[in-house]
Amino acid sequence: MAFQKAKKYLAVTAIALGAALVTASPLYAAGMSTSADEPQAAAPAAAPAPAAAPAAAPTWSVGPIDFSGLVDGYYSFNANHPSSGANQLRNFDLNANTFSLNMAKLSLAHSPDPVGFQVDLGFGPAFTNAILGTNASNAYIEQAYVAWKPTKGKGFEADFGQFVTSASAEVIETMNNPNYSRSLLFVNLVPYYHVGLRTSLPITKKETVGLQVVNGWNNITDNNAGKTIGLTSLYTRTNYNWAINYYVGPENNGTDKGYRNLIDTTLNLTPAAKAWAKWSAYINYDYLQNRNAALNVGSTTSYHTTSLTHAQGVAVEGRYQASGKVALSGRYEYIYDANGFITGFNKASLSEFTTTYEYKMAEGLLARVEYRRDMTDNNYFQKGTSKLVKDQSTVELGVVAFFGPRR
Repeated sequence: MAFQKAKKYLAVTAIALGAALVTASPLYAAGMSTSADEPQAAAPAAAPAPAAAPAAAPTWSVGPIDFSGLVDGYYSFNANHPSSGANQLRNFDLNANTFSLNMAKLSLAHSPDPVGFQVDLGFGPAFTNAILGTNASNAYIEQAYVAWKPTKGKGFEADFGQFVTSASAEVIETMNNPNYSRSLLFVNLVPYYHVGLRTSLPITKKETVGLQVVNGWNNITDNNAGKTIGLTSLYTRTNYNWAINYYVGPENNGTDKGYRNLIDTTLNLTPAAKAWAKWSAYINYDYLQNRNAALNVGSTTSYHTTSLTHAQGVAVEGRYQASGKVALSGRYEYIYDANGFITGFNKASLSEFTTTYEYKMAEGLLARVEYRRDMTDNNYFQKGTSKLVKDQSTVELGVVAFFGPRR
């Protein structure tokens, strides 16, 4: 039954993607925006950047080294006034009804010629709690890898070290997403980073593929003896780009029994026709499945596979660039949490709707005001000290200051 539901959601998503392609064909031009301070997004096998174009930022370079960074803070009002002081189902804007630092970041990079590197140091709750909190020894490193791009390699690149995932339509840095808060899909269904080897190779002018061999999901050191394999594909046309990522490998602690599978795909649309030049959009679909494992009776080292857990969801985002300083964005997403992977409830549904107003105050400085409503079909969200309700409404003000590398 669960597999039949998965097929149904895959089919619905495929139809939506196909319809979007047909509709967008005469109107959209290629437009994978890349972060000014996240060069890995420029690598062909990396995750597609979101539909929002990165805001312009001051440029800092010293000799062959490019520097970039940001400071990101917010105030979040939660209408439920949870006594825990937390916005549930969030990682980056977790704190409710208080002023908070989201993150601070400093990056150093040198584009491969043929050897380069990327080092991203992250500070604040987003890194020490949400992203790298389970790896205290490495809590301040978002990325640190060596890149090799041979002169006669026909575009081939290999990165070795710690790097952000290729999955998802969104990224860690706020200003490179259309909204201030991250999507349910990004927070709950995909990894943030990997440690291992990442490769990419253009096989045609339109298609780039990649292979990754990594420790697993958010693991500085592996939690078992197995490795996770990542396969990436990016197809780019003059009116859209379509990324597909697949990760598979054992992710249960202490055993190689039971595999986790993630299918992630994003269609990015950027207008080309003059009448639509201020619009952009994306459609993102994720399917996550994990075969669980448990110790055999009377053993401390021998495991056997048990139940199958899976969840899947789709997010749709639209953005309108009203002027050089003002942009409006809207996002809707839905997740079917079949076995409590996210909420702990059996057969739970999650959805959220977000509207965001963005104002660029100066070069490298922007503010966003956002309203978001999260909903479930179970009493999940905390209200006050003891009550649980089915929805959560928040209003946020976020301010991000950032500078980027040499263009």
